[in-house]
Amino acid sequence: MKKFLNEFKDFALKGNVLELAVAVILGGAFGKVVTAVVEIFLNPILEALPKMDGGGTGFAGSLISFAAVVVEFLLTALILFLIIKAFNKAKDLKKKEEAPAEPTTKKCPFCQSEIDIKATRCPHCTSELK
Repeated sequence: MKKFLNEFKDFALKGNVLELAVAVILGGAFGKVVTAVVEIFLNPILEALPKMDGGGTGFAGSLISFAAVVVEFLLTALILFLIIKAFNKAKDLKKKEEAPAEPTTKKCPFCQSEIDIKATRCPHCTSELK
């Protein structure tokens, strides 16, 4: 069970999954904006075409509703941007903390074998090292 949870954590924290989640949330918010445009602007025009009598009574209220949906979309996008920015900054900090370790081996200049960094003589070819 622990292995399964670790695999799921690795999957869920991958950048692609996070980007997909952001896209789905922004898509939902943008869908609200599109719905508002259709309901507020296009429906009254279509309803007023056949009748042509006073179809604009609640237009100011509709503009306010549309503005509210647009503000909601912008706030959602801003909050998600800040979350992703903080997540990326935390990932960068983690990468900086994982500084490369100092080498523990070196190559013998004579036989090219790996030897301990503190060695003064190669154990393979018995050459003296500087």
